[in-house]
Amino acid sequence: MATHVKNTHRLSLAMYTTEHCEDIPTDILVQVGEAKFPLHKYLEMTDEYCEGNLANLTHGFLTHVALTSLTGAITVLKSCQHLLPVAERLNIVNQCVDVVSAKACNEATFPSCSPPNYWAEELTNLHITFFQKIIDSMKSHGAKAITIACAITTYAKRSLLYILFNRSTNSITKSPISDLSFTSRHEKREILDSLVALLPDETQQQFISINFLCSLLRVAILLEQNSDCRRRLEKQITAMLEHATVDDLLIVSLRFEEEKSRDMESVRRIVMGFVENEKSRSSEAMLRVAKTVDGYLSEIARDSEVSISQFNGIANLVPKNVREVDDRLYRAIDLYLQAHPNIDEIEREKVCNAMDPLKLSMEARLHASQNKRLPLQIVLHTLYFDQLQVRSGQSTPSAQSMRLQVNADVRLAKENEELRHELMWMKMYVSDMEKNQKKGSKMKKPTFFSSVSKTLGKLNPFKQGSKDTTNIDDRMDRTKPKRRRFSMS
Repeated sequence: MATHVKNTHRLSLAMYTTEHCEDIPTDILVQVGEAKFPLHKYLEMTDEYCEGNLANLTHGFLTHVALTSLTGAITVLKSCQHLLPVAERLNIVNQCVDVVSAKACNEATFPSCSPPNYWAEELTNLHITFFQKIIDSMKSHGAKAITIACAITTYAKRSLLYILFNRSTNSITKSPISDLSFTSRHEKREILDSLVALLPDETQQQFISINFLCSLLRVAILLEQNSDCRRRLEKQITAMLEHATVDDLLIVSLRFEEEKSRDMESVRRIVMGFVENEKSRSSEAMLRVAKTVDGYLSEIARDSEVSISQFNGIANLVPKNVREVDDRLYRAIDLYLQAHPNIDEIEREKVCNAMDPLKLSMEARLHASQNKRLPLQIVLHTLYFDQLQVRSGQSTPSAQSMRLQVNADVRLAKENEELRHELMWMKMYVSDMEKNQKKGSKMKKPTFFSSVSKTLGKLNPFKQGSKDTTNIDDRMDRTKPKRRRFSMS
């Protein structure tokens, strides 16, 4: 009885709203209309039983009231999420998707409200499944690529990229991903996969900013997204790398406090992919990327956790003939050596391997010649550069002849340095022997040099200006012969 009365009240409310909808606010009308979706099925009030029943009234209400505006259609579609799969069987979802996509395309072309992209903000209230259906429908309606890009960017900022906003690219803060539950992380991964699948192809990717793509890639790294999603983002960034800034690349390798080291592998793959695509020709795009890479290296060089292999893995990707001068790269190397003071000579030479000292400007060479952090070989290159110019009799001698001469001088300097170290070692060794001999015996024992001196003294037949040869040790018997008495007879 109670159920019958409850259903009767629902029916009365539904009928009243259908007949007197002009007297009720729109938001309440939409909510009542949502309640009618399963009601006519539940109460068996369809046209199978009589004409003009609740089923027809409900569809008429949706068509003439709820779905006449973008906001109303989105509200109905949002409520369908809790009425699945009934709403799909009644074709309500498809009807709402068609209305929303058509009105969104119209608002994008002919804005009727302020701000002009309010329609994109409205779409962010939908579940990613419905959002994906609307984007596909907008594409089928012939929406422009810039319209699709605007919708995707706005949705991503609201649902994903907020975790990177208002954060400095160099700051080390707590990752917001660490506070997400397992369910929330799964939902974020689902959203990211769907958005990446909706991104425009390479022919229309100019409508998506590279900063946005780098931010998505950083979120994918934080969420430990599958490799397919990350590779697709890296591929799109690679195609647009010439338009990237240093801050864009820093977003990809942004390090939070719980991360032991920067994730620079993605940046390495991006730069390597661009160089492989552009290596067949020398272009201005390659030169711009080289400047960006050098600036990126200067920023990460300050991080003491960056290893030599990570630094060189990116620095050596740019061909040496691309850079006109190596001043930016020299600055990055100097900053790295300053942040890593404990590396030895061989490791410093590895760090400097990507730089050509002969391509430094005069100011950079002057700084390098006085830089104690640089290895000996680089310092000698910078010191001999101007001397070789004078020696060659040319204002600008060929790079090949300069390298040959400098290499010869470097080898000679290294040999002299090794010899100096050996002499110092011998002096220290002799000094240690003398100390050990003094401590080992109470009696004074002859040292190495005193023994040699005595031996040489014994071999001197004219010691102290005398002609006496009795001091010569010829290992013969020197006993005096017996005096013999000679007689006259």
